[in-house]
Amino acid sequence: MPNHELPFSSSHARTFATDFPKLDKHMNVQTLRIAALALLFLGLNLTGSQAQSPDPNLANQYFSDGEFEKAATLYGQLVDKERRSDYYFTRYIDCLSKLEKWEEAEKVVKRQLKEQPENNLFYVTYGNIYEGQGKVAEAGTQYERAINKMEGDYAAVIRLANLFLNDSKYDYVIKTYERGAALMKDPNRFAYNLGDLYRRKGEPVKMTEQYLNALAADPGKLPTLQTIFSRSLGIEDMTELQTQLYARIQENENPDYIELLAWSFVQRKDFKSALRQYKALDKRLGESGQRVMRVADEAAEARDYDAAISAYEYVILEKGQTSPYFYDAKREAMQCRRRKVTEGINYTQQDLTTLEAEYESFLLQYGKSNLSSSIIMQLADLEAVYLRNLPKAISLLEDLKLVPGLRQDVLARLKLNLGDYYLMNGDIWESTLLYSQVDKAFKEDTIGQEARFKNARLSYFNGDFQWAQAQFDVLKASTSKLISNDALDLSVFIMDNLNLDTTADAISLYAAAELLVLQNRFDEAFLKLDTLAKGFPDHSLQDDILYLKARIWDKQRNYDKAIPLYQEVADKFKDDIRADNALYAIAQIYELKMNELDKAKDIYEKIFMDYSGSVFAVDARKRFRILRGDKVQ
Repeated sequence: MPNHELPFSSSHARTFATDFPKLDKHMNVQTLRIAALALLFLGLNLTGSQAQSPDPNLANQYFSDGEFEKAATLYGQLVDKERRSDYYFTRYIDCLSKLEKWEEAEKVVKRQLKEQPENNLFYVTYGNIYEGQGKVAEAGTQYERAINKMEGDYAAVIRLANLFLNDSKYDYVIKTYERGAALMKDPNRFAYNLGDLYRRKGEPVKMTEQYLNALAADPGKLPTLQTIFSRSLGIEDMTELQTQLYARIQENENPDYIELLAWSFVQRKDFKSALRQYKALDKRLGESGQRVMRVADEAAEARDYDAAISAYEYVILEKGQTSPYFYDAKREAMQCRRRKVTEGINYTQQDLTTLEAEYESFLLQYGKSNLSSSIIMQLADLEAVYLRNLPKAISLLEDLKLVPGLRQDVLARLKLNLGDYYLMNGDIWESTLLYSQVDKAFKEDTIGQEARFKNARLSYFNGDFQWAQAQFDVLKASTSKLISNDALDLSVFIMDNLNLDTTADAISLYAAAELLVLQNRFDEAFLKLDTLAKGFPDHSLQDDILYLKARIWDKQRNYDKAIPLYQEVADKFKDDIRADNALYAIAQIYELKMNELDKAKDIYEKIFMDYSGSVFAVDARKRFRILRGDKVQ
């Protein structure tokens, strides 16, 4: 009897069964038999259909629960039903492999290969089965077949490479990419992928070679490769990068190679060599000096002032006054010359006078304007702080204040500096007036907070400690780390030394001594501190007295006297607020003044280890890592 499809659904069948008793009144026996047989056939057909539909969700649940025997049964049925489902096939083989049913697994793979000979991924599965049995050679044969039968399109290469990569089979991933590049007739098509693989394998020479191939194919990868190289290459490996770059540049003066070579010198702090490459690149591309300015700034930050000055001078001389970087370069070159002189130990009055003459020569040539304002302020600082010529410093800024067209932020900085010089000159009223003007004009800005801090400090110098402390407490929340730290330091200092006293005599003497130090009246400051120490021998200010004396010697570059006093504070008053300040001051002297970097590193480490709550802890850790040679972002 032919097997015709019934013209009703299961719901129809249920209706038919319900109404079946009613039919016998209208049908003969033969008709009823036929209907009964049809109903029976329908039920059997529905039952068989349900039995032949394995539940993939149940199979997945069994697999997740580790019931691989049950999962294998269901996945096997699913594979029979959906021959081209890679997911069910892979899960089925996984189950058989975990059950070590190697013959059955091999049989399934062979069947799939017979049905889909174009699918080279099955050879990888075949190889995994051999590998699971310890048959390494046979596994390798199958992996090679997968690579040899790979199609020459990008998607096919990536698909096979990722299959090997998931099992960390790096050598076969490399072979896949290499064959893919050959098939696509593009030798650098997968260079970046190969570079990444060699990086994972820890082979820096091949890694560098492939990444440079990738750069040749895609110049847009330069920033990414710089990040990778900075994280992956040590000093010796950076030398290898430079060797490979030199070889390539001889064959092809690719600007990206030159840029990367210059960058590599910067990473090694060889700014002189970096500058040579950046100059060549600037001339080759006819640029405005932007790259040279960038390396100059980095050299200045690293305190290689000779390289920085040379870079700035290149921009000044080669690009001229029409360059957008001319005044920036001139300002920074002068700043570097000044830092080169003043950060040393043995600079002379003649060195300062020579520097002063350079500033004045520039101003004579280019005049006073908004563009030269920062250079004028540098000269004023040189006069006030180093040449101790306060009248000249004040005169320079008073004249600059009258220059038309000054930007408001420049004028605000000018007034703060001028206020400092008036304070150093003893004119407190003029000083507070200038600070107040900046505070009012920039109430919500950082420079306004700085003005507020300076006014509060003036109140501290004048003995109005409670009002000053109230201001410092507010400024502790400043967005500027420097202002916040200084405000916190003075607030705690006042609280510790004022609340314990019945009078403010002791802290008033100390504040007066601090003002004298600010005004460079060092002999008077020493006398004031000696009076304080003798008059209040049991006062809590003893560590502060030692600390301020150390600062005086520090300002006078007498480090042989400053360091022992700082150390005495750190040793005798370990739990007081000046201990970490003193240690940080010593570390700064060793690093920035005396170039004794190992000593500086040891002290920085002590700060962040023993004084983790210090405001200097974060910077101390950063300086320690830099001096240790770590790559710090």
